[in-house]
Amino acid sequence: MRETAYAKINLALHVRGRREDGYHELETLFAFVDGGDTLSAKPADTDRVKTVGEFATGIDNPFHNLVAKALSGLPRTGRLDITLEKVLPVAAGLGGGSADAGAVFRLVEALHGLPDDWQERAAKLGADVPCCVRSETVIGRGTGTELEALDSDLVGTPVLLVNPRVPLSTGPVFKAWDGHDRGALPQGSAKEIALAGRNDLEAPAFKLCPAIVQVLDALKADNPCKADNPWLARMSGSGATCFALYDTLEARDAARERLNTMHPDWWTLSGKLR
Repeated sequence: MRETAYAKINLALHVRGRREDGYHELETLFAFVDGGDTLSAKPADTDRVKTVGEFATGIDNPFHNLVAKALSGLPRTGRLDITLEKVLPVAAGLGGGSADAGAVFRLVEALHGLPDDWQERAAKLGADVPCCVRSETVIGRGTGTELEALDSDLVGTPVLLVNPRVPLSTGPVFKAWDGHDRGALPQGSAKEIALAGRNDLEAPAFKLCPAIVQVLDALKADNPCKADNPWLARMSGSGATCFALYDTLEARDAARERLNTMHPDWWTLSGKLR
Protein backbone atom coordinates (compact mmCIF):
# COMPACT_ATOMS: atom_id res chain seq x y z
CA MET A 1 0.00 0.00 0.00
CA ARG A 2 1.16 3.52 -0.74
CA GLU A 3 -0.13 6.82 0.59
CA THR A 4 0.98 10.40 -0.05
CA ALA A 5 1.51 12.68 2.93
CA TYR A 6 0.25 15.86 1.27
CA ALA A 7 2.12 19.06 2.08
CA LYS A 8 0.06 21.41 4.24
CA ILE A 9 0.08 25.16 3.72
CA ASN A 10 -1.68 27.95 5.61
CA LEU A 11 -3.29 30.25 3.06
CA ALA A 12 -3.98 32.58 6.00
CA LEU A 13 -2.97 32.33 9.65
CA HIS A 14 -4.36 34.75 12.23
CA VAL A 15 -3.01 34.48 15.78
CA ARG A 16 -5.63 35.83 18.17
CA GLY A 17 -4.04 35.35 21.59
CA ARG A 18 -1.88 33.31 23.96
CA ARG A 19 -3.52 30.66 26.10
CA GLU A 20 -2.71 29.78 29.70
CA ASP A 21 -1.68 26.27 28.62
CA GLY A 22 1.10 27.70 26.46
CA TYR A 23 -0.71 27.24 23.15
CA HIS A 24 -2.21 30.00 21.00
CA GLU A 25 -5.71 30.73 19.77
CA LEU A 26 -5.63 30.57 15.98
CA GLU A 27 -7.85 31.09 12.98
CA THR A 28 -6.35 29.59 9.84
CA LEU A 29 -7.23 28.44 6.37
CA PHE A 30 -5.56 25.09 5.74
CA ALA A 31 -4.94 23.88 2.19
CA PHE A 32 -2.99 20.96 0.76
CA VAL A 33 -0.71 20.44 -2.21
CA ASP A 34 -1.01 17.28 -4.30
CA GLY A 35 2.58 16.26 -3.50
CA GLY A 36 4.59 15.41 -0.41
CA ASP A 37 6.20 12.53 1.43
CA THR A 38 5.37 8.96 0.44
CA LEU A 39 4.54 6.13 2.83
CA SER A 40 4.80 2.52 1.63
CA ALA A 41 3.31 -0.10 3.95
CA LYS A 42 3.13 -3.88 4.05
CA PRO A 43 1.85 -6.38 6.65
CA ALA A 44 4.42 -7.44 9.25
CA ASP A 45 4.71 -9.34 12.51
CA THR A 46 5.58 -6.14 14.36
CA ASP A 47 5.39 -2.42 13.60
CA ARG A 48 8.49 -1.08 11.86
CA VAL A 49 9.32 2.39 10.51
CA LYS A 50 12.21 3.14 8.15
CA THR A 51 12.92 6.63 6.85
CA VAL A 52 14.66 7.28 3.53
CA GLY A 53 14.93 10.21 1.14
CA GLU A 54 16.60 13.59 0.95
CA PHE A 55 15.41 14.79 4.36
CA ALA A 56 15.58 11.48 6.25
CA THR A 57 18.50 12.74 8.31
CA GLY A 58 16.27 15.46 9.74
CA ILE A 59 14.50 12.81 11.83
CA ASP A 60 16.73 11.75 14.71
CA ASN A 61 14.85 8.59 15.65
CA PRO A 62 12.12 7.19 13.36
CA PHE A 63 10.38 5.58 16.33
CA HIS A 64 10.01 8.97 17.99
CA ASN A 65 8.42 10.56 14.92
CA LEU A 66 4.72 10.95 14.33
CA VAL A 67 4.48 7.93 12.01
CA ALA A 68 5.39 5.57 14.85
CA LYS A 69 3.23 7.50 17.32
CA ALA A 70 0.25 7.35 14.96
CA LEU A 71 0.71 3.60 14.54
CA SER A 72 0.81 3.02 18.27
CA GLY A 73 -2.19 5.28 18.84
CA LEU A 74 -4.64 3.47 16.57
CA PRO A 75 -6.38 0.17 17.40
CA ARG A 76 -5.95 -2.56 14.77
CA THR A 77 -5.46 -6.29 14.51
CA GLY A 78 -2.38 -6.36 12.26
CA ARG A 79 1.06 -4.74 12.31
CA LEU A 80 2.67 -2.67 9.55
CA ASP A 81 6.15 -2.26 8.13
CA ILE A 82 6.29 1.32 6.83
CA THR A 83 8.93 3.01 4.72
CA LEU A 84 8.69 6.80 4.84
CA GLU A 85 10.29 8.68 1.95
CA LYS A 86 10.96 12.22 3.19
CA VAL A 87 10.88 14.72 0.34
CA LEU A 88 9.47 17.60 2.43
CA PRO A 89 11.95 19.64 4.49
CA VAL A 90 11.81 19.23 8.26
CA ALA A 91 10.76 22.22 10.43
CA ALA A 92 9.51 24.00 7.32
CA GLY A 93 5.92 25.12 8.00
CA LEU A 94 4.50 22.38 5.78
CA GLY A 95 3.18 20.12 8.52
CA GLY A 96 5.51 17.37 7.31
CA GLY A 97 5.33 15.20 10.42
CA SER A 98 1.62 15.87 10.81
CA ALA A 99 1.04 15.03 7.15
CA ASP A 100 2.95 11.77 7.64
CA ALA A 101 0.73 10.93 10.62
CA GLY A 102 -2.37 11.79 8.61
CA ALA A 103 -1.24 9.36 5.92
CA VAL A 104 -0.89 6.64 8.56
CA PHE A 105 -4.50 7.26 9.62
CA ARG A 106 -5.60 6.77 5.99
CA LEU A 107 -3.56 3.57 5.66
CA VAL A 108 -5.09 2.14 8.83
CA GLU A 109 -8.55 3.29 7.73
CA ALA A 110 -8.22 1.37 4.46
CA LEU A 111 -7.24 -1.81 6.30
CA HIS A 112 -9.25 -1.70 9.52
CA GLY A 113 -11.33 1.47 9.58
CA LEU A 114 -10.86 4.26 12.12
CA PRO A 115 -12.30 4.40 15.65
CA ASP A 116 -15.10 6.86 16.33
CA ASP A 117 -12.72 9.03 18.38
CA TRP A 118 -10.08 9.28 15.66
CA GLN A 119 -10.14 13.09 15.70
CA GLU A 120 -9.31 13.16 19.41
CA ARG A 121 -6.52 10.64 18.85
CA ALA A 122 -5.16 12.74 16.01
CA ALA A 123 -5.25 15.94 18.09
CA LYS A 124 -3.15 14.28 20.80
CA LEU A 125 -0.37 13.87 18.22
CA GLY A 126 -0.34 17.53 17.21
CA ALA A 127 -2.58 20.46 16.35
CA ASP A 128 -2.16 19.99 12.59
CA VAL A 129 -2.78 16.24 12.52
CA PRO A 130 -6.63 16.27 12.47
CA CYS A 131 -6.75 18.41 9.32
CA CYS A 132 -4.00 16.32 7.70
CA VAL A 133 -6.04 13.11 7.97
CA ARG A 134 -8.45 14.28 5.25
CA SER A 135 -5.99 16.75 3.69
CA GLU A 136 -8.73 19.02 2.33
CA THR A 137 -9.16 22.79 2.42
CA VAL A 138 -10.70 23.61 5.78
CA ILE A 139 -10.83 26.37 8.38
CA GLY A 140 -9.09 25.65 11.67
CA ARG A 141 -9.86 27.38 14.96
CA GLY A 142 -8.75 27.05 18.56
CA THR A 143 -5.26 25.54 18.41
CA GLY A 144 -6.08 24.46 14.86
CA THR A 145 -7.94 21.28 15.82
CA GLU A 146 -11.48 22.72 15.63
CA LEU A 147 -12.24 22.20 11.95
CA GLU A 148 -14.92 23.92 9.88
CA ALA A 149 -15.74 22.58 6.42
CA LEU A 150 -15.37 24.92 3.46
CA ASP A 151 -16.16 24.31 -0.20
CA SER A 152 -12.95 25.38 -1.90
CA ASP A 153 -12.89 27.38 -5.12
CA LEU A 154 -9.11 26.86 -5.27
CA VAL A 155 -8.96 23.16 -6.12
CA GLY A 156 -6.51 22.68 -8.98
CA THR A 157 -4.80 26.06 -8.47
CA PRO A 158 -1.11 25.86 -9.52
CA VAL A 159 1.18 26.32 -6.52
CA LEU A 160 4.92 26.62 -6.02
CA LEU A 161 6.61 25.91 -2.68
CA VAL A 162 10.04 27.38 -1.93
CA ASN A 163 12.24 26.79 1.11
CA PRO A 164 15.71 28.31 1.64
CA ARG A 165 16.87 25.06 3.29
CA VAL A 166 16.98 26.74 6.68
CA PRO A 167 15.05 24.83 9.38
CA LEU A 168 12.86 26.97 11.61
CA SER A 169 11.24 25.46 14.69
CA THR A 170 7.68 26.47 15.50
CA GLY A 171 8.20 27.22 19.20
CA PRO A 172 10.60 30.17 18.88
CA VAL A 173 8.44 31.78 16.19
CA PHE A 174 5.32 31.71 18.34
CA LYS A 175 7.34 32.92 21.32
CA ALA A 176 8.54 35.91 19.28
CA TRP A 177 4.97 36.89 18.26
CA ASP A 178 4.22 40.36 19.64
CA GLY A 179 0.89 39.34 21.22
CA HIS A 180 -1.15 41.86 19.24
CA ASP A 181 -4.53 40.61 17.96
CA ARG A 182 -4.88 41.98 14.43
CA GLY A 183 -8.37 40.71 13.86
CA ALA A 184 -10.41 37.72 12.81
CA LEU A 185 -10.13 35.59 9.72
CA PRO A 186 -12.23 37.20 6.96
CA GLN A 187 -15.34 35.51 5.62
CA GLY A 188 -16.03 34.42 2.06
CA SER A 189 -14.75 31.86 -0.37
CA ALA A 190 -11.36 30.22 0.06
CA LYS A 191 -9.84 32.62 -2.47
CA GLU A 192 -11.42 35.64 -0.80
CA ILE A 193 -10.17 34.55 2.62
CA ALA A 194 -6.67 33.93 1.26
CA LEU A 195 -6.49 37.32 -0.46
CA ALA A 196 -7.88 39.30 2.48
CA GLY A 197 -6.07 37.27 5.12
CA ARG A 198 -2.51 37.39 6.42
CA ASN A 199 0.07 35.35 8.29
CA ASP A 200 0.70 36.88 11.70
CA LEU A 201 3.84 34.76 12.16
CA GLU A 202 5.66 36.33 9.22
CA ALA A 203 7.12 39.25 11.20
CA PRO A 204 8.66 37.13 14.00
CA ALA A 205 9.83 34.51 11.51
CA PHE A 206 11.53 37.17 9.38
CA LYS A 207 13.59 38.25 12.41
CA LEU A 208 14.63 34.69 13.21
CA CYS A 209 15.23 33.67 9.59
CA PRO A 210 15.94 36.61 7.25
CA ALA A 211 16.26 34.21 4.32
CA ILE A 212 12.44 34.03 4.24
CA VAL A 213 12.31 37.66 3.14
CA GLN A 214 14.65 36.85 0.27
CA VAL A 215 12.39 33.96 -0.80
CA LEU A 216 9.25 36.12 -0.75
CA ASP A 217 11.00 38.93 -2.61
CA ALA A 218 12.08 36.45 -5.29
CA LEU A 219 8.55 35.04 -5.62
CA LYS A 220 7.00 38.49 -5.88
CA ALA A 221 9.63 39.92 -8.23
CA ASP A 222 8.19 41.46 -11.36
CA ASN A 223 8.86 39.40 -14.46
CA PRO A 224 8.94 40.72 -18.04
CA CYS A 225 5.65 38.90 -18.57
CA LYS A 226 3.26 40.19 -15.92
CA ALA A 227 0.99 37.19 -16.49
CA ASP A 228 3.72 35.00 -14.97
CA ASN A 229 3.51 36.73 -11.58
CA PRO A 230 1.69 34.97 -8.70
CA TRP A 231 -1.61 36.39 -7.51
CA LEU A 232 -0.60 35.51 -3.95
CA ALA A 233 2.75 34.80 -2.27
CA ARG A 234 2.99 34.25 1.49
CA MET A 235 4.88 32.34 4.15
CA SER A 236 3.25 29.08 5.26
CA GLY A 237 2.71 28.31 8.93
CA SER A 238 5.67 29.30 11.07
CA GLY A 239 8.05 29.15 8.08
CA ALA A 240 10.48 28.94 6.54
CA THR A 241 8.63 27.64 3.44
CA CYS A 242 6.76 30.17 1.29
CA PHE A 243 4.10 29.46 -1.32
CA ALA A 244 2.97 31.24 -4.47
CA LEU A 245 -0.34 30.72 -6.29
CA TYR A 246 -0.63 31.19 -10.06
CA ASP A 247 -3.33 31.40 -12.69
CA THR A 248 -1.64 28.90 -15.03
CA LEU A 249 0.68 25.92 -14.91
CA GLU A 250 2.94 27.68 -17.39
CA ALA A 251 3.38 30.67 -15.08
CA ARG A 252 4.16 28.41 -12.12
CA ASP A 253 6.69 26.37 -14.09
CA ALA A 254 8.36 29.48 -15.47
CA ALA A 255 8.71 30.84 -11.93
CA ARG A 256 10.21 27.59 -10.68
CA GLU A 257 12.70 27.49 -13.53
CA ARG A 258 13.70 31.09 -12.84
CA LEU A 259 14.17 30.48 -9.11
CA ASN A 260 16.09 27.23 -9.64
CA THR A 261 18.46 29.13 -11.91
CA MET A 262 18.90 32.09 -9.58
CA HIS A 263 18.98 30.11 -6.33
CA PRO A 264 19.99 26.51 -7.07
CA ASP A 265 20.51 25.88 -3.35
CA TRP A 266 16.83 26.47 -2.53
CA TRP A 267 14.31 23.61 -2.30
CA THR A 268 11.27 23.88 -4.57
CA LEU A 269 8.17 21.80 -5.21
CA SER A 270 5.47 22.49 -7.79
CA GLY A 271 1.97 21.10 -7.66
CA LYS A 272 -1.71 21.95 -7.49
CA LEU A 273 -4.04 22.55 -4.58
CA ARG A 274 -6.25 19.58 -3.70
